[in-house]
Amino acid sequence: MKRTKLVTILMGAAAAIAAHAQSSGLVTRLDTGAVRGALKDGVASWKGVPFAAAPVGPLRWRAPQPAAQWSGVREAVQYAHDCMQKPFPSDAAPLGTEPAEDCLYANVWKPAGAKGKLPVLVWIYGGGFVNGGASPPTYSGANLAKQGILFVSFNYRVGRFGAFALPQLTKENPDNGRLGNYGIMDQIAALKWVKRNVAAFGGDPSNVTIIGESAGGISVHYLVTSPETRGLFNKAISLSGGDARADANGKGLSGAEQVGANFAQSKGIDPNAPDALQKLRALSAQDVTDGLNMASMGQSNGRPTYAGPFVDGTVVVDPAKAIAENQFAHVPMMIGATSADIGGKSGFMIAGARDASARYSEKGVPVWEYRFSYVADSIGQPGAQHATDIPYFFDTVRIKYGDKATPKDLSVGKIASAYIVNFVKAADPNGAGLTPWPRYSRAGDPILDLSADGKAVAARDPWGAQIDEAVQAVERAKQSGHYTSLTTPLGQLLDDPAAHAVLEKYLSEMLKMPQINMGRGMTLSALQMYVPAMITDTKLRAIDQDLAQIPMRH
Repeated sequence: MKRTKLVTILMGAAAAIAAHAQSSGLVTRLDTGAVRGALKDGVASWKGVPFAAAPVGPLRWRAPQPAAQWSGVREAVQYAHDCMQKPFPSDAAPLGTEPAEDCLYANVWKPAGAKGKLPVLVWIYGGGFVNGGASPPTYSGANLAKQGILFVSFNYRVGRFGAFALPQLTKENPDNGRLGNYGIMDQIAALKWVKRNVAAFGGDPSNVTIIGESAGGISVHYLVTSPETRGLFNKAISLSGGDARADANGKGLSGAEQVGANFAQSKGIDPNAPDALQKLRALSAQDVTDGLNMASMGQSNGRPTYAGPFVDGTVVVDPAKAIAENQFAHVPMMIGATSADIGGKSGFMIAGARDASARYSEKGVPVWEYRFSYVADSIGQPGAQHATDIPYFFDTVRIKYGDKATPKDLSVGKIASAYIVNFVKAADPNGAGLTPWPRYSRAGDPILDLSADGKAVAARDPWGAQIDEAVQAVERAKQSGHYTSLTTPLGQLLDDPAAHAVLEKYLSEMLKMPQINMGRGMTLSALQMYVPAMITDTKLRAIDQDLAQIPMRH
């Protein structure tokens, strides 16, 4: 009996020692203090690690400041708050935490027991710069880490917390010209944190790839061309990140200041009063959010109160100008979009990816362009919608679709993620067992299509001629000087009473849809792919004929 008890005690002690050793092995010392992570399924992870100070109180609308030092070992086993926002009910990647202003935290995954320096992949989420966070389960880096890389994600400020300007802020200028684009500044601060600390986790700070989708993909273009990011990364991947051009209608800092003044007035605050900034910072986080999200964005109800990131000339420059002048980081790139992406074939995402690929490649940058056409078997409708490629590139298909994931779905995830991992490791997506993917050139116009039948197909872009023709049609429409289904955003048509009457005449059923405001930034021709039965070619021709008779309001 005594012997049995002794064996039990010894076994318990051995287990405790093993657990302590494992736990101690997950303690990592950073430049701000020590953090303890967790181990699961062969992957070590650290979550909720501060990379900057909480941007609250007097730090609201300030460039990110250094995180405070801490003593002892900080537990880093769960996500911190995503950044303050009104969550978007139809989000393809719902947040896993409660949003809050105190949100500047990073997360790290690596294969347990990995030796040597691991190549690093840093994720930048999308959400129209008003939604999104690092916590959605499909954004987990665990499965990519299992393929031999170190994966980092982080939060950056969105909405009016991430992009805001006011003449008083400009006058104070507390951060030496770094004004307005606070969310992009957070991204840069996170990359600097990676540079300083990733070696402590086992990563290689000289082999860092950035990857972003949608607003994150647009951010990739901003980061590639920003003077503030030199040396922070070595490769870049833009998923559905548009055409690497600034908004032609953007008015820079002065325009953003006017939008900030509009918001102040909407809260009963005189933007010219000496205490305007103090009163704005005293507003609750909910009052600053003020219902802004992907569903409400674009509804100005008079004067706009949110503008998004803008060209400030310091943090964010005009990407097209920087590329044309060869003033950007010449790093290998992967660029592409989904087959039914926002705007259709001639739109900002699909035609934009092709245009961006051509302009980067003409400056000597190695570029690989893709199109993601695969649709999960359980969806049962053609056309890969915006953001549906992420679970495949991240190999989180099982997390996204659960028991509905088919062997073919999972196979596409293995193929797509293998291209990503190869690129992260060796600056080239090609590797053994994969369809060879040629570098992009305007003359050859090659893409790799992750096709609807679940295979990778490399060929000259089959949509190239159609895209060129559509882009030319858009240019002709722009030159026409009147509203058109190709060039005029839906919101502009809705806000003009005469144009609104035309829409009521032909599309009254569509205008009653509760999601109509989500399409305010899109043209009718782009919306056609989502509601083809409502917006037919015949109706578009009739709408264009009627719109041509209406003087355009500016």
